[in-house]
Amino acid sequence: MAINIKELKPGNAYTEGNDLFLCISNEQNKQGRLSGKYMVKRKNMRTNSITEVSYNPTAKIDPAMIEKSKMQYLYDAGGSLVFMDNETYEQIEIPSDRLKWEINFLKPSDEVEITSFSGEVLGVQLATNVAFKIIETEPAVKGDTATGATKNAIIETGFQIKVPLFINEGEIVIVNTEDGKYQGRA
Repeated sequence: MAINIKELKPGNAYTEGNDLFLCISNEQNKQGRLSGKYMVKRKNMRTNSITEVSYNPTAKIDPAMIEKSKMQYLYDAGGSLVFMDNETYEQIEIPSDRLKWEINFLKPSDEVEITSFSGEVLGVQLATNVAFKIIETEPAVKGDTATGATKNAIIETGFQIKVPLFINEGEIVIVNTEDGKYQGRA
């Protein structure tokens, strides 16, 4: 059931050809006495590329139903990551190369949200701030107390972050999964 381009709101998903898009913004661009065009900024949900396209006011689009389900990360099976649906106990495997960033913040038994479209897995939504144990850190250099001085530390997933000098091995810290930055102690 196609809808008019005027009804497309930010956050709505739609299909065009064989592609799946997420609307970021939809603004009408009026010019003089003409009816104007709709400028849609959109993100391809398979490639994550962002484009801006124009549509006639009479254009129709096909809305897409994106399914979201809570799943638990189980383990890394070599070339793929295994997740389990907590209600049906059904397991799915997602190729590791599709989750290059997310794998830095996944610990076994973490609960995540899997987004899918018609059975095709699109991605994994992590919690924004997650607690991790510091397994290795550089020693603080004595006298290095410039404002905001940091040192390298490795969290339990093997990902390297920057932490303040007072953080030591074995401490639990909060890391933002969107940018990989230290947020504070847990």
